[in-house]
Amino acid sequence: MKIATLADLGSPQLCPRLVVKVGSALLVAKDGPRRAWIEALVGELAAARARGQDVIVVSSGSIALGAGKLGLDKGGRGSLADAQAAAAVGQIALSGLWAELLGAHGITAAQILLTLEDLEDRRRYLNATATLTRLLEAGAVPVINENDSVATQEIRFGDNDRLAARVAQAAHASAVLLLSDVDGLYDRNPKDPAAKLLAVVHGVTPEIHAMADGGSGSGLGSGGMTSKLQAAEIADVAGIALVIGNGTRDAPIARVIEQGVGTLFLPRDRGRKAKARKAWLGGRLRLKGTLTVDAGAARALGTGASLLAAGITAVEGHFVRGDAVAIRAADGTTLAHGLSEYDAAECARLMGRQSADHAELLGYEPRSAMVHRDQLVLL
Repeated sequence: MKIATLADLGSPQLCPRLVVKVGSALLVAKDGPRRAWIEALVGELAAARARGQDVIVVSSGSIALGAGKLGLDKGGRGSLADAQAAAAVGQIALSGLWAELLGAHGITAAQILLTLEDLEDRRRYLNATATLTRLLEAGAVPVINENDSVATQEIRFGDNDRLAARVAQAAHASAVLLLSDVDGLYDRNPKDPAAKLLAVVHGVTPEIHAMADGGSGSGLGSGGMTSKLQAAEIADVAGIALVIGNGTRDAPIARVIEQGVGTLFLPRDRGRKAKARKAWLGGRLRLKGTLTVDAGAARALGTGASLLAAGITAVEGHFVRGDAVAIRAADGTTLAHGLSEYDAAECARLMGRQSADHAELLGYEPRSAMVHRDQLVLL
């Protein structure tokens, strides 16, 4: 059985493990935490636990809280140094608040701070999976945030929408609920009176991306609709449903589940859910290079074939054997992610050449493919 409707998010059978992401604007006002709202949300999370669902919270708000305490302008986002300092101060208050309010329902909160590298490195990703699994088995609610006090521009998620999707992968969750300041995805700017809310989306296509607004309306957060669609793509690869719902309304989780207000992104049928390693690979945000392929290679990849050198037309980036690379069509569309069997210089030497030529070009016995199908996931 699979999630098919918004109501299914409330079913322990269809959705045994739910990740709920809460944005900064929902958690923090100009004068501090929106305590009454958070208390009500925690009540909804406790209700989900009581009906038999595991719950993981991805909570923004540390930078916004810290900026208020330190008196920093621009919500603490005026510079990287401001953001890191604000996060260091705000995270203490944020985690303490979650622990207090969950504790009032007899629930133990567990804080986990993650960086992009923690979920991009395979070994560290598995460690995160083990920790989340054990915490949930022990009855705790993990409360997760990006480790903004140490993350830099080059090694950070930059928004908690994509972090929530990656956490859902690591935790083997059934669904992700992104609480935002809008009801869901509209077919155009929601300020347009003719805009229509999309109830269900099957796969994030270029047309769906064209409907998104990349900005954060509140000025407190770092994401927008674009980041939520990117999160939906990450969830899609792992066979996880994702929902955008409006957190500014009373009882936002109940509003999504009981009233059916929101946008449900259903993962596309890929024949079967991607294996755990391929889901991790498909959800990667940092790639070391790009291999552009011709139309013939693109068709072959679609049938489950490995990527051969003859179909490669361009090589970009600096990578070594085992690094993750993007595989793109001539028009720039990303077709797949994979682990390269060669470094960038070797790929450039071999591209466009037939396998029979490889030994002479390399000076050693070549491998079977540039990217083997077992180390490749189609997007």
